[in-house]
This record gives sequence, structure tokens and C-alpha cells, in this order.
Amino acid sequence: MNRRKILKGTAAMIGATVFPHQARSALVQGGAGSNGFRIPAEEAPHERTFMQWPVSVATYGSKADLEAVQNDIVTIANTIASFEPLVMLAAGDLHAGLKGRFSGKVELWDIATDDLWCRDSGPAFVVDAGGKLAMTAFNFNGWGGKQPHANDAKIAGKIAERLGLHLFNNGLVGEHGGVETDGAGTAVAHESSWINPNRNAGSKAEVEKLILDATGASLMLWAPGVIGADITDYHIDSLARFVGPDSLLVQLPEEADPADPWSVAAYETHRVLESRLGSSKSG
Repeated sequence: MNRRKILKGTAAMIGATVFPHQARSALVQGGAGSNGFRIPAEEAPHERTFMQWPVSVATYGSKADLEAVQNDIVTIANTIASFEPLVMLAAGDLHAGLKGRFSGKVELWDIATDDLWCRDSGPAFVVDAGGKLAMTAFNFNGWGGKQPHANDAKIAGKIAERLGLHLFNNGLVGEHGGVETDGAGTAVAHESSWINPNRNAGSKAEVEKLILDATGASLMLWAPGVIGADITDYHIDSLARFVGPDSLLVQLPEEADPADPWSVAAYETHRVLESRLGSSKSG
């Protein structure tokens, strides 16, 4: 099952979050970590959720399929907005038509989009020890050039500009969905999403250094993953999520199926992470 099929089946998506801030807008060379910032734990308090309005017919194969996804996005956005502030990113010329679909609690921003994956194409928000807010860029390239991204590639910079936040950029290419962090120093990822020439040309050690610097983590846990079987090259966030410092929840089938690469890879990731987390705690 690939990511697009999961979307059509469940209309799942993950948005980015914003924290209280005061900062001046600027592109900062170097990573968040080397500047004293880190991605906080996902369960930390946040101010609002960001989502993106999908518009690319080519991505979904037909106008009917795109409209079905758009209907799901409307439902998700209106539901979230009933509990907390929500920003929908969409080109300004679409706003008049969208206002009648979204509740009055959904705020529309004039930022053009291609697809809906805000967690991947948007920036990640980072904080320092004093609570100051900034952003880190992942230089989204359409999941290794698999999908058009002319608008989505610009989203991180445009959000930073609108919010007046520093945007850290150390040259790492990838997506926030490709790395999970616990906010306390540990990061986990599949090599297939990062140690991959469609995103980064460096060695594993070089890419690891960039990821740790981009996220503000200090310990990197790797599992092999699966290259080329889906658009993400097997993002870790589709399998494992932190539920606390050094604590991961991993979704596994009842047993490994040798004929199913996802099943095999899931159990492999579980074995690797269980071993590494155990050794890191004892060491």
C-alpha cells in the first residue's frame, strides 16, 4: 500500500504546528541545533495547526479523485478548527470559492500550494531553551523528484516570512515526515528516506550530522527502510511515533510476511529500534 492509497482510504494527513513567538524574519545558514534550537515533542502545547489545499489534478489522476480528497480536507479542517485555530494555505485567487466551504474558524493564507502534505513540504517549528520560536527548513524536493513541487517547495520560506521567524537551513534535503524526534535528544529515521541520491548526495555519517543539526537532536537511530516502493521511500512516521522521551509506539502486523516488503521492513525496524533504544538507555 502506498501513501496515495492510504490517503484515498482514510483521508489522513498531518499538519504542522506553531508556538508563541517573537522574532525577526531571516534566513539563517546552519542548522537549528548548532544555533541552540530543537524540534519540541509533538505533544507539547501548540498555538495552531497548518494545512495545505491540494490543487494538482495530475497528482491524483483525475478531477474526480482530486475533488474527493478536497472534500475530505474540508471535513478535517473544519473539525480541527472547532477545537483550535487552523490556517489553510491556498493561492489567493482560490479564497473566494473556499470561504463557502470552510467554517469561519478556518483562516486562509495566500500561499500557493500543489499538494496537501504540510508536514513534509512545510517547515518544522523549533524552540530554544528560553522558548524563542524559529523554523528549520528541509528543502522539500517532491519526495526525491517524484512529484511536481513548484509551489510546495516555497512554503517554508513564505510561512517564515509571514510570521517573521528565523528559518534555519543547513542544506539537508528531505521531509519532516521522514524523521521522528522525541524533543529530548533522540531522532529516528529510515535510511531509505535520507541516505538516498534522490535527496542527499553525502555519506550516511554526513547526512546524519545534518539531520541532528536540523532537528536539534543528539542521538540518531537508523533502520534500513524500503527504497522506491512508495513516494516517501518509507517515511518513519507511517510506522513509528514517539510517545515520550525514548519511548516509541510501532505499528506492526500480527506476524511478518516474507512476501510483503512492508511487513518485513516493519519488523526489521522494530528489532533495530528496540535494540538501539535499550543500549542507549543502558549506555
